[in-house]
Amino acid sequence: MKTRTGQKLKLTTVEELLGVPATESSTEIDVDMIHVFKNHPFKVLDDEKMSDLVESIRVNGILSPVLVRPDGEDSYEMISGHRRMHAAKIVGLTMIPAIVREMSDDEAVIYMVDSNIQREELLPSEKAFAFKMKLDAMKRQGKRTDLTSDQNVQKFQTSRDSLASEFGISGPQISRYIRLTELIPDLLELVDNKRLQMTAAVEISYVDKEIQQWICEYIHENGNVKQNQIVILRQELLNGAITQSQLIDILNENAIGRIPKKKVTLSEKKLSQYFPPHYTSAEMEKVIVELLTNWKEQGGAENGF
Repeated sequence: MKTRTGQKLKLTTVEELLGVPATESSTEIDVDMIHVFKNHPFKVLDDEKMSDLVESIRVNGILSPVLVRPDGEDSYEMISGHRRMHAAKIVGLTMIPAIVREMSDDEAVIYMVDSNIQREELLPSEKAFAFKMKLDAMKRQGKRTDLTSDQNVQKFQTSRDSLASEFGISGPQISRYIRLTELIPDLLELVDNKRLQMTAAVEISYVDKEIQQWICEYIHENGNVKQNQIVILRQELLNGAITQSQLIDILNENAIGRIPKKKVTLSEKKLSQYFPPHYTSAEMEKVIVELLTNWKEQGGAENGF
């Protein structure tokens, strides 16, 4: 649309781009007075993108202020801008432009997640803890104490599905990501490094931490595990406790492509038809092995008898 001569153009400010009300403005704050968000789920890495950000700040300064909230102790908690603050420290800046906003704990969690979750190449662990933190905050914001158990379950599913809709994925997928928060750190790292499939990781998340550690050691020594192996392992665990050696046998026997072990059981009733009552188990086993050896030498397997 054409503008009239002399008409002033209104440019979008940084605050408007960040969704900051017009009454808010940025101020310079000492970086040492800002601490990271509690349990911040997003990793701040010294990678190539961080190098680019450092160079940009070195040349142009910080163009977009960070967002913080007062913590009641004359310092501030970072809500959005952890990477910018990290880069500023590398450059050597002691002051950083920041917007200070009063926020409740749940408001802070939701804003922190929303301002980071759209970043490219997020790790599964980052999504897992971010989704869990935001879902917990959403549930607390709408919590009622007069709900029955069934209504609470329904409310959880509603919050979960609402969260899923925000990020364009399914509710069950949100649940699968959140299950990853139940993994020990070493296993979660394997998921991030794509050495452990998410489907198998979700199954593992349902077993206790000691078993998880054994599975982690198994993966490091024997290679990856598949979902079907963990499903069978969980079924075995329903029957009672197992040893680490038994776990290894279960995973080995159910590895895809592995020929399963054949197990033949002869009951005492069946064996009593062929052996005198005074024969011990060792004596019966010796006779059976001798008979099988003779059968093999006579070509029993090759001759079909």
